[in-house]
Amino acid sequence: MVDEDVTERARRAFADHGSFERTDDDRYAHVATAFDGEVTVRDAGDGRVGFDVEVRVPMLDDVTADDVAPVVEDGWYETFERRVEDLGGVTAGEHDLDPAVVERNREAVVGVEFADVNERRGVDDAAAVVDYVEGTFVQGLIPGYDYVDPAASLIDRAQGTGESP
Repeated sequence: MVDEDVTERARRAFADHGSFERTDDDRYAHVATAFDGEVTVRDAGDGRVGFDVEVRVPMLDDVTADDVAPVVEDGWYETFERRVEDLGGVTAGEHDLDPAVVERNREAVVGVEFADVNERRGVDDAAAVVDYVEGTFVQGLIPGYDYVDPAASLIDRAQGTGESP
């Protein structure tokens, strides 16, 4: 159970952020991305709010119209794992992030946790983690495949802003 003060502080910060919707007393869904991003809030002690962030992205073969050879998908997943390890630089807070990536039900699931005394900075950092995972996914798409949603719309959006996957 989360301390009421911590719950209320986090609730206000998430409500003011705009990229999250509350799904439960202590859970928030990131709604500004094509992927499932969820943040669970906890009392981390000493007035700090704990943030447990989980982001789920589809495996490569699930976003292509073509068949992807298992060896290619394995290489894609290993590269995705390595890239996600570098997410520490995207947060404003001084967090010692240790992301975990696991494959579960045809999804690459990224999990990371941190705590911050400043709940608004913590919410911003949680959003930055979700955005980083989405960007890492797009950067890892392999040219030459015919992509379907959500990858196709992410590629279109990236190309519309002058970037390419």
